[in-house]
Amino acid sequence: MTTTTGHASTTSIPSVTDDTFATEVLASELPVLVDFTAAWCAPCRMITPVLAELARQEASRIKVVQLDVDANPRTRAAYGVLSMPTLLLFRAGTPVRSLIGARPLRRLRQDLAAELPWIAPE
Repeated sequence: MTTTTGHASTTSIPSVTDDTFATEVLASELPVLVDFTAAWCAPCRMITPVLAELARQEASRIKVVQLDVDANPRTRAAYGVLSMPTLLLFRAGTPVRSLIGARPLRRLRQDLAAELPWIAPE
């Protein structure tokens, strides 16, 4: 049995840290989707290729980054992140949407469409 995803994206998602969060996320001119993740989290591993594909498709309109919650407890605590994966969408330095759990790309686009209308699936 062969499975294919329809794309061969090898895009890795850049990481941010407690020290780089303000510069990379809060000061970004683009909306930023932050994936609060952990190495031990199976659903986090499931959503990583979905986020990489979204980042590839929307590279000029949205920034996608990951934050390891174990290595960066200050940022995790500052935003009250308790479950992984938690996705927080920031616009102009403000969190405007929170999503918890893995989901396929189409649903992720639907879930973000209220804040980013151009991202809605066709």
